[in-house]
Amino acid sequence: MSAIAQFLFRRRGADLRGRGWHWTDIVTWVWLVGGLLIMFGPAVWLVFSSFKTPAALAEFPPTILPYVTQQIRVEGYDKPLALYDVEFGDGTTARLAEVRRLGLVSQLVDPLDPGEIIKVDISKRKPVRVVNFATENYTQPFVHFDFLLYLRNSVFVTLMATLITLVVNSMAAFVLSKYQFKGRTAVMAIILATLMVPLSVIMVPLYSIVAALGLFNNLWGVILPTVATPTGVFLLRQYMLTIPDELIDAARMDKASEWQIYWRIILPLSAPALAVLAIFSVVWRWNDFLWPLIVLSRKELYTLQVGLNTYSGELNVQWHFILAMTVVTMIPVVLVFIFLQRFITTGIAGQGIK
Repeated sequence: MSAIAQFLFRRRGADLRGRGWHWTDIVTWVWLVGGLLIMFGPAVWLVFSSFKTPAALAEFPPTILPYVTQQIRVEGYDKPLALYDVEFGDGTTARLAEVRRLGLVSQLVDPLDPGEIIKVDISKRKPVRVVNFATENYTQPFVHFDFLLYLRNSVFVTLMATLITLVVNSMAAFVLSKYQFKGRTAVMAIILATLMVPLSVIMVPLYSIVAALGLFNNLWGVILPTVATPTGVFLLRQYMLTIPDELIDAARMDKASEWQIYWRIILPLSAPALAVLAIFSVVWRWNDFLWPLIVLSRKELYTLQVGLNTYSGELNVQWHFILAMTVVTMIPVVLVFIFLQRFITTGIAGQGIK
């Protein structure tokens, strides 16, 4: 632990002058701390907000921790009463329980002597707040919400779409990187040009094709239209260009078929790039909302992202449930990233090496 602390708090000023801080030390710390807050701040806020009650989410100014007003049971009242610190006109303070509020007047009682009602202006009271994690935001959706069904649908769509994406894109990248044929550059340019075509432009013809194939209200209608991605073809092609052609020539001299070359040589050597594409594909499919919403109209086929939309009513949005389930849906993507993140640097950096 001391070695880690020594590395984190090492200063360039100590190396240059033997003491003090150099201006680059300050800039580095500001840059790193600022980047850390920008990257992880929203995620931390999301996690803590998922444990808040609807009342706490509506508070302004908002707080990071899930605070609630402390409540106490008072003799003579069926429900617990909220506690407030009240300041009287003579400067004294007391901790009282609020019975009711009428306009700008709050009616309170002493929890130890609840016989007398004390009326004070609401500006003279301050709630006694405690940190309370509303775990029911996570438990209730599992009871009253088909979360496991939507989770199964999302896992199926993500896994199948990712596997097919890796196969289809790697085949296309293999052809475009290792085969010499007329028009290869034009084909690659056309594939990259599709990056500039938004989904909204091709949505109607794509929907017509899916409906004509009988894939409407079918999970395969969500999977198949998204398996060929120009980003994946470009990433894998650039990586495969770094594989020596001599390996393929040697395999052909040993009478290996093109399928064997692809399966036994190209794919194993392209594992870092495939891992990067797998991470991208999992994130794309897991978070996809618009296309599944268009293709699926039966509730039992909803994916998680579409299923979460059921918490958004016309007049009421249950943000506490939406935030909690959003945190749950983040967990698989985070786990995939943790297990495959060591390939990211290798896969992306390898695109520029020849």
